[in-house]
Amino acid sequence: MIPIASVIAAVGVTLVANSGAFAQSAAAFRGAAPLVPLASEPPPKLIVDPPLAESLSHGRVVIQYRTENLHIVPVYGPAALAVSPRVGHLHLTLDDLPWHWVDASNEPLTVVGLPPGPHKIRLELANANHMVLDTQVVTFVVPSVK
Repeated sequence: MIPIASVIAAVGVTLVANSGAFAQSAAAFRGAAPLVPLASEPPPKLIVDPPLAESLSHGRVVIQYRTENLHIVPVYGPAALAVSPRVGHLHLTLDDLPWHWVDASNEPLTVVGLPPGPHKIRLELANANHMVLDTQVVTFVVPSVK
């Protein structure tokens, strides 16, 4: 007969060994704590999906995006450049027009009322002082909707 203390010790060693194999620290999962300034940050990145097909079939352009290493917030100006982790916003240009608009909602981009045909939207990830850090272009065709 095996003493109960030996069984409990063996189970404890197994649990400790196995928990290390599957455990991931909170920092590894969540990233840096937002209250601690970062000594250096990796470059920001903008990831953009094509327009949602179902919405586009009805003439609505809905584009989802996300950022890495930059938080989208409505904070602007030179003083905001010192904020850590980095903050910024989007500059959006439709069909190479000479003007753009700014978005800091961090919500999917939605455009309605475009005429049928080919279009493109340039999404520029900008820092709080409007310096462009990354750019993605989405091209699409708005169908004729009856």
